[in-house]
Amino acid sequence: MTPNGAVLFAVLVVLGGTISAGHGLVALYAVVVAFAATQLGLRAFVGLRRAALVMVPLATFMLVIWVGIVGRAPEEIAAGVPGSRNAAFLYVVIVAARLFLIVFLLQAVLQRFDDGTPFGFVRRLRAPAGTKHMMILTLSLIETLRNAVGRTHTALVAAGIITRAISLKNLGSGWILVQTVWLTAITTVTARMRDKWPTENTLALLGPALDGSERHLSSSDWFWMSLAAAAAIAGQYFVWFHA
Repeated sequence: MTPNGAVLFAVLVVLGGTISAGHGLVALYAVVVAFAATQLGLRAFVGLRRAALVMVPLATFMLVIWVGIVGRAPEEIAAGVPGSRNAAFLYVVIVAARLFLIVFLLQAVLQRFDDGTPFGFVRRLRAPAGTKHMMILTLSLIETLRNAVGRTHTALVAAGIITRAISLKNLGSGWILVQTVWLTAITTVTARMRDKWPTENTLALLGPALDGSERHLSSSDWFWMSLAAAAAIAGQYFVWFHA
């Protein structure tokens, strides 16, 4: 599978997930699970675990808000009807299922190309040069921010302001940590954009480095894209049919 096909496949699944419910989501889940199983094998469980770690807290929070506190679905609130907690629960389930599908899909696509580098992935995309430049520079800033956060945490621990483990001291000094991380991240990113990139002539060098490696869609790309499109169309059919 090529990066271009993977991106288009992900876009089709995400679009299908936003317009599908019930049987449509089941069809999309089947496609994504089949993709993960055939492309990743047992590594798919890693992406599944990561998606669960992201979605379980979010789904719990949504249940507390919509079912426990609000007690009505958004459609019922907009219509001005009393509503019920069952409808609110169904709303949370559908939203959580869509988000879990998207998170798991992104994890599976990223794992499919984890034998390469992000630079190589972007280089093989058929996209405008400006888009490629923006993607590479954004990835570079993400790593810069990660390093800035790590250095800030280490400095605050060394200064005795916070501790490495969970503690009441961390709770009281949490705002100091947030402020320090924010200031360090902004300073680091500004210095890189203002000094490092112009000195290294990064923007001028990116053009030749990113050109000339685009690949056409393969038969595997067309296969998975067709499955995603069919599942999305099936999902829209079920929405129309039940409406």
